[in-house]
Amino acid sequence: MKQLSYKQADFDERVRELNRGAEPPQEIIQQVRQILSQVKAGGDLALVEINNRFSTEPVTRAELELKTRPRTPRPAIKEALQQARRNIEKFYRARIPRSVMSRNTEGAQVGEIYQPLRRVGIYVPGGTAPLVSSALMTVTLAKTAGVKSIVVCTPGPVQPVLHYAIKLAGADEIYRVGGAQAIAAMAYGTSSIKPVHKIYGPGNVYVVEAKRQVYGQVGIDLLPGPSEVAVLADGSARPDFVAADLLAQAEHGPRSRIFLVTDHERLLEKVRAEIERQLPTLGRVQYLRETLNLGCYLVLVKNLQQGVGVIETIAPEHLSLAGQAAARLAGRIHHCGGIFVGDYSPVAAGDYAAGPSHVYPTNGSATAFSGLTIDQFFRKTSVIRYEKAALKKGARTIATLAEVEGLAAHKKSVTIRLES
Repeated sequence: MKQLSYKQADFDERVRELNRGAEPPQEIIQQVRQILSQVKAGGDLALVEINNRFSTEPVTRAELELKTRPRTPRPAIKEALQQARRNIEKFYRARIPRSVMSRNTEGAQVGEIYQPLRRVGIYVPGGTAPLVSSALMTVTLAKTAGVKSIVVCTPGPVQPVLHYAIKLAGADEIYRVGGAQAIAAMAYGTSSIKPVHKIYGPGNVYVVEAKRQVYGQVGIDLLPGPSEVAVLADGSARPDFVAADLLAQAEHGPRSRIFLVTDHERLLEKVRAEIERQLPTLGRVQYLRETLNLGCYLVLVKNLQQGVGVIETIAPEHLSLAGQAAARLAGRIHHCGGIFVGDYSPVAAGDYAAGPSHVYPTNGSATAFSGLTIDQFFRKTSVIRYEKAALKKGARTIATLAEVEGLAAHKKSVTIRLES
């Protein structure tokens, strides 16, 4: 674990370096560009060949789509999945955007119409854990929004509970393909997979870069990469709780980043000791140890005000506010994906079942981007309707601005309607 202190002369510079930035290395950009072009040109044949090169479960073209009925999991798992889905659906059903109409100062009708997208693609990561939560936190939003055709791509083999969760959330089509090649298939289309209008979901660095490169061909939600958590804690925080939150996010792998920011040196040392105490009691110990060695930062600040500044610079995906100052600090944070307030709000509650989607911006992009919301499954159309009386009132304004821009035809398109 790496330690930073406000007492270091280069502290500010080292804090700025903690914001990783969203652009990957050039070699990954080139590899992804090649995969996208190959799938775009070669369709299913290229898709299957590239997928089988990286997959532990080779598939044929006929096996790309997973058409079998999912196996029902044991009752406790089934109920947990259903309860999480209910919370997510309830949260977003109340936030479906509504079409609105009003009148401007000239009396013309102006408004916006919201319509759900017709066909979307969602990437559900595979890898070392069956991320059933990622299926619930993406597909459920699309279904609640009223999207007619929901496509899911996930690497094979598809674990049975994950298969069940994807279908429970509302997917219409499931394909056993992962990586940048899955993004290419959804963006450009193949004989087996019809193209979608927008792509959603988290993934590894190759998936995220593929989404970045196909933007424009299709829409994307955001660029959610390897997981991050920052804990901002005062001296009253529980060291065991803080350590548990840090270790929970470290489970996502060596590319993850975990931060403790505190103005209390004794707490910092207690958390370090708690991490070492809890670590042997968990599974995936070697995996966790690698993440701690590569991406864990313990940051000592002069006071909580400086701590807020550090958090704003990092712009983490998840932010846990621990200790008595938690509620007071919550309103001062602008740059993070999700805020978890107080000692009894573990990040895992948001990961699985609280309601808001756990798909948040990473790599410092929380300075400009928000997490996944239901309005991202809609497209918005402006509506403008002038009657003759309203156009007459607004004609001078429109004509004057057209003259300023030197666009005589724009002006004429208004005045011709009032001359008759």
